[in-house]
Amino acid sequence: MAIEKHLSENGILEVTMVNPPVNALNIKDTFEIATIFNDVARDKTIKVAILTASGKGFCAGVDIKEIESLSGHTGILDVNEACYDAFAAIYECAVPVLVAVNGFCLGTGIGLAGSADIVIAATEAQFGLPEVDNGALGALTHLQRLVPQQRARQMLYTCETASAAELASYGSVSQVVAGDELMNTTHELAARIAEKPQRTIRAAKQSANGIELLDIRNSYRYEQGYTFELNLSGEGETARQAFLDGER
Repeated sequence: MAIEKHLSENGILEVTMVNPPVNALNIKDTFEIATIFNDVARDKTIKVAILTASGKGFCAGVDIKEIESLSGHTGILDVNEACYDAFAAIYECAVPVLVAVNGFCLGTGIGLAGSADIVIAATEAQFGLPEVDNGALGALTHLQRLVPQQRARQMLYTCETASAAELASYGSVSQVVAGDELMNTTHELAARIAEKPQRTIRAAKQSANGIELLDIRNSYRYEQGYTFELNLSGEGETARQAFLDGER
């Protein structure tokens, strides 16, 4: 498991999640994503960033096996902190962040993609928030940046997914392309942004965040409180164990 990064000569930082087989993010790698995007503020050679993943899909969510392997409430507390930091780091990154979504984008994946400035997706990409089935809540905040509010609620309550084409119809997915064209298309758009004056682009990013009506940090933190409440009630533990036992 690893988070790989590469900075091109034209100032494009590419960050790749490598967590086979399904890119379920562990706590360490989630914190690493936060560190990488926070550090962009101090590196003026970076003009734009891309987040993507290798393998079958973009992100299947958190690593439930890891959460269950930790004693007491440690797993939930640590994963909550890691996701909060990672989502905020992407949203508040000093430069525009493009997300290239291959395959499924679930749970934590929604938080990552929904924190970004621009989303480009492969034709087969599916977006969903299976938190209710997992005895948890979180990232509805970010899903509502991708789909209309009532649609987001339906997806929350039913745990059903939405296609890349559907999100494109809302304007939240910039382009839907064949899987083998995903990275080239994303890099082409990133290169266009990288050509702009650096100081102006960084100012534009801060300005765009400053006028957004939704307070991303506080909204997501509010959701996390209910996740911990469900964990204390035992429902979170029951749902995670059912997943590990193959009961759903």
